[in-house]
Amino acid sequence: MRTIQGVGVSAGIAIGTVRVLAAVDYAVERRVIDDPQAEMDRFRAARDTAVAQLKQLRDNVAAEFGENKAELFDAHRLMLQDPDYAECVEGLIAQDKVNAEFAVKSVAEQFAAMFAAMDSSTMQARAADVKDVSRRVMNVLQGKRDSTAQDGSVQGDAVQNGIVQNGTAQNGESHIIFAEDLAPSETAQLDRAKVLGLVTAKGSANSHTAILARTMGLPAITGIGDAFDPADDGHVAVIDGTSGAVFVDPDEATLTEYRRRKAEAEDHLSLLRKLKGKPTETKSGQRVHLYANISRPSDAAAVLANDAEGIGLFRSEFLYLEREDWPTEEFQFDAYGQVAQEMGDRPVIIRTLDIGADKQVDYFNLGHEDNPALGHRAIRICLTRPEIFKVQLRALLRASAYGNIAIMLPMITSVQEVRDAKRILEEAKSELRGERIDFNESIQIGVMIETPASVIMADELAAEVDFFSIGTNDLTQYTLACDRQNPSLERFADPHSPAVLRMIQMTIEAAHRHGIWCGICGELGADLSLTDTFLRLGIDELSVSPTSVLPLRNVIRNH
Repeated sequence: MRTIQGVGVSAGIAIGTVRVLAAVDYAVERRVIDDPQAEMDRFRAARDTAVAQLKQLRDNVAAEFGENKAELFDAHRLMLQDPDYAECVEGLIAQDKVNAEFAVKSVAEQFAAMFAAMDSSTMQARAADVKDVSRRVMNVLQGKRDSTAQDGSVQGDAVQNGIVQNGTAQNGESHIIFAEDLAPSETAQLDRAKVLGLVTAKGSANSHTAILARTMGLPAITGIGDAFDPADDGHVAVIDGTSGAVFVDPDEATLTEYRRRKAEAEDHLSLLRKLKGKPTETKSGQRVHLYANISRPSDAAAVLANDAEGIGLFRSEFLYLEREDWPTEEFQFDAYGQVAQEMGDRPVIIRTLDIGADKQVDYFNLGHEDNPALGHRAIRICLTRPEIFKVQLRALLRASAYGNIAIMLPMITSVQEVRDAKRILEEAKSELRGERIDFNESIQIGVMIETPASVIMADELAAEVDFFSIGTNDLTQYTLACDRQNPSLERFADPHSPAVLRMIQMTIEAAHRHGIWCGICGELGADLSLTDTFLRLGIDELSVSPTSVLPLRNVIRNH
């Protein structure tokens, strides 16, 4: 057995025979031409054909996966119609008297290098997009046909290797595809009946190829690098799109374990098919919004896969915890924007920095505290170090232009803390207006209710914000005065305590008195033994781990 570690970009397990895609040679001969105008006309005609092909591909993707997933190919069409792109190609033809194919390839390499050199991983991922659309134009110029065109023509590595829709897989079987790389348009054209999963040497979680794989429900792993070996063709493999693990020629123990996991996942998928698209509503008509909690942008795929209605808690501190230096505004904007775009119209509630207590980061230089759970953490850091806070708020505001983002403040104990945070938010808004940067002017602001003080002040806090979300983990800790990191106190730290449940009831009632909604984003939200209690208390929203969404929906719908 050979074990390879890549980057999991689309969850799921696939077990099957490997099919290695041979890379198609995109070498283009440079030719000197006599009539530059005629060559520019060839380029324009090929570009128009490519734009028409992308329109057809866009319509196919929209019909199968929805309008928001088809927007990628609108962006591809805009790339081809960009005057700068056309001017560069035509300028090269006119100046150097070269053939259109060579000019397109040269400009594609120039643009791709420019994108790849940018700090933003989202922009870096555009390097693959510009290569993809340029290859499409080159294929038209070279007389290669495209499978998305109405005349049944074909294009690309995946097409030439016989794995697109209407293609013929070897022996009529389904395979796990291994490739150096896959273009977004190729991924969208894959015949899912013949493809079990994807493994590529190159790529990233931010790439459109990865996003399409998640949309299509294909387990996918990128970044295996030099471990990519064409000799794996025909061998059995197991891939885990969550962990990024690849097992070529797996031993019996590995096969048995992953078959078990796959069977569990298929049982979960059966529940998904039964409940997908169904409202989270009791038999008496009580509606509850069912969201999911995430820690990283890549987790958004699991939110969609489990049919959550939105993200109720994006723990933004993981963007800080997983780095050795401060995450820049651009880095954060990239992460928040990626999730916002992937979620479309669904709400994305992002908790601001919640560092401190059990989540320490060396470069914050917080210093030793005898009782960090009651110390310098969360909103207290943000308000005493506003330069850190404003970077995050600017990133959140910028990302709000790309989706339905809301901001949630953690560890609130007073109205003044909320007002101070809103003042810094207004400063960030003013700066962005001055820089003519778009954002959602009416972005919603909420607070986490996780201290007894915030429960007692809930009426006053409700007048300041748009929603409440109860963090039951910390609320239990602070209400019962039990350190949740101390295992010897487990018998005393009872989250079902009447004191904790009464705190939850008081919070919900205060929210409703002031016309705002109240949810739960702590672990109790997924506790099925309390679902009935929460429904009786009138909870508006529950945010749980993605895998808990469907079992919880099932319980609520049967209530």
